[in-house]
Amino acid sequence: MEKMAMEKIMTNNAPAAIGPYSQGMILGNLVFASGQIPVDPATGEVAGAAIVEQAEQSCKNVGAVLNAGGSSFEKVVKTTCFLADMGDFPVFNSIYEKYFVSRPARSCVAVKELPKGVLCEIEAIAYRED
Repeated sequence: MEKMAMEKIMTNNAPAAIGPYSQGMILGNLVFASGQIPVDPATGEVAGAAIVEQAEQSCKNVGAVLNAGGSSFEKVVKTTCFLADMGDFPVFNSIYEKYFVSRPARSCVAVKELPKGVLCEIEAIAYRED
């Protein structure tokens, strides 16, 4: 059986990893996007103070990692979403559904705290064509 090689995803269109991890990984036809918080990669700053702006930026960052890995929102099969406050769930969903048009499988949980004090984080698994 042939061993598959893992490939790191690195793009300037998403925030750089702030710890010992990569923005994403490719294994065969699968793309694994690390959790993306709402940091604007151009400025390094958190995008806005409200869930609307932060959800938009997190989605854009996931899209950039997917694109760098040869995939797209249409090919996402699973996401995991983290919210600092479940009260933001309806607004978060209204932004999320504009991007994740494939309606992938999803988990969404509230957590005590997220990096940099942000309101949301999104990670994704997608496929890509050969």
